[in-house]
Amino acid sequence: MRAQDVRLDDTVIAELRQRAKDLEAHSTLWAGGPAIDASGSAALSSLVERLANMYPYGDAKYIGQLLKPPHPVAWVAQAITALINPNNHAMDGGPATAVLEKEVVAKLAEMFGYEEHLGHLTSSGTIANLEALWVARELHPGKVILSGTNAHYTHERMCRLLGTPHETIPEDDLGRLSMVDLRTRLARGGVGTVVVTLGTTGLGALDQVHEAADLAAEFGARLHIDAAYGGFHTLLATGPEPLVDPAPFLAIRRADSIVVDPHKHGLQPYGCGSVLFADPSVGRLYSHDSPYTYFTSSDLHLGEISLECSRAGASAAAFWTTVEALGLSREGMGSIIADGRKAALQIADIIRAADGAELVVEPELDIVCAFPRRPTTGQISAATEDAFAAMAQDGWHLALYRVDSKWLARNHPWVVVDSDYTTVLRSCAMKPEHLQLAKEFSHRLIASMEPQPARSS
Repeated sequence: MRAQDVRLDDTVIAELRQRAKDLEAHSTLWAGGPAIDASGSAALSSLVERLANMYPYGDAKYIGQLLKPPHPVAWVAQAITALINPNNHAMDGGPATAVLEKEVVAKLAEMFGYEEHLGHLTSSGTIANLEALWVARELHPGKVILSGTNAHYTHERMCRLLGTPHETIPEDDLGRLSMVDLRTRLARGGVGTVVVTLGTTGLGALDQVHEAADLAAEFGARLHIDAAYGGFHTLLATGPEPLVDPAPFLAIRRADSIVVDPHKHGLQPYGCGSVLFADPSVGRLYSHDSPYTYFTSSDLHLGEISLECSRAGASAAAFWTTVEALGLSREGMGSIIADGRKAALQIADIIRAADGAELVVEPELDIVCAFPRRPTTGQISAATEDAFAAMAQDGWHLALYRVDSKWLARNHPWVVVDSDYTTVLRSCAMKPEHLQLAKEFSHRLIASMEPQPARSS
């Protein structure tokens, strides 16, 4: 089904329509402020009708992309703060929300094991990574920035934007940055920064941060961690029974910079990213003056340590309130993330035992990629498309993922490569509800992969 053709359930649309009407009465905070008139009500009604063309991201049967509604506390906190509409660029634009941002970013730094830090929220992980790479360029001008073929495409693109040299390192059989190839490239010299990914957005693979940190230190390169997707799984890496491989997460504190997105597993509305630096002295690189801000306080203004200027104070308020309510702990926010991880493990166990289905790789976080067992990569892709359509017909919304066919065959040597790329099924079990539906989903997925009888003419 094409994206243009999807539609939310009528009961969801009716509820959304009623929420819009209810909120009209609470749309302004200030006496004498503008009110919603008949044309405004009509526009809101039209908006609801347009929003009907959405996938049901909040439904447990949506298991496709990294999308789900924000935590209710986050939504309410953002909504009430948006009535004031603070700007966290300077203290005079949002005194309270600027302090809330500093406090919650400090908690993020503590979660990752930083003893000291410089950091702030951003409008996205893309902007956060841009900022980290900009600092890397300023500290090592002219030197190469390395990232893996498994890394998000933003790194190569941002290096082009920054005008700094970029090279790509191959991935290993598990979809991680190849440490063998990384060592070989570092030994040739000229590298300023190594980018590792803690949770690739395709497979959910974990680059071996601890090994990369050793190599970066040996060859005098900076280490940047793109943990936009996987960073909050740090909460699952400790204790007597860690749910993820602890080694990469425990090495995060050795990185020079980290990016993590609260709008993914931090339960926040889009867009809320963040960037952290281990060395606060990088703040000198941002040095600038503003003739009309920074005059109401001698305290640090967030705009003095950020490439972005205007930023929503409501995002900081939402994240701070969520952390205040749940806590950045295994028992708090971690318990929500843990259910998704457990769901992924359960799904993988069932698929692994099936005759007609195969895991692409073992899941390391809450993304599970699988494909129908067929002789050739071309047949796998065709059967994957059929399974994807069958699942959608049954109300299950997955995603498709394209992998290099030769790479796939390295893990599955029985596969005959007859195409450059192979399409596989990708599911993101990031909602707690996915744990309750893991068995049902797995068996339905396996059934969708079974060879279908040929149609008679």
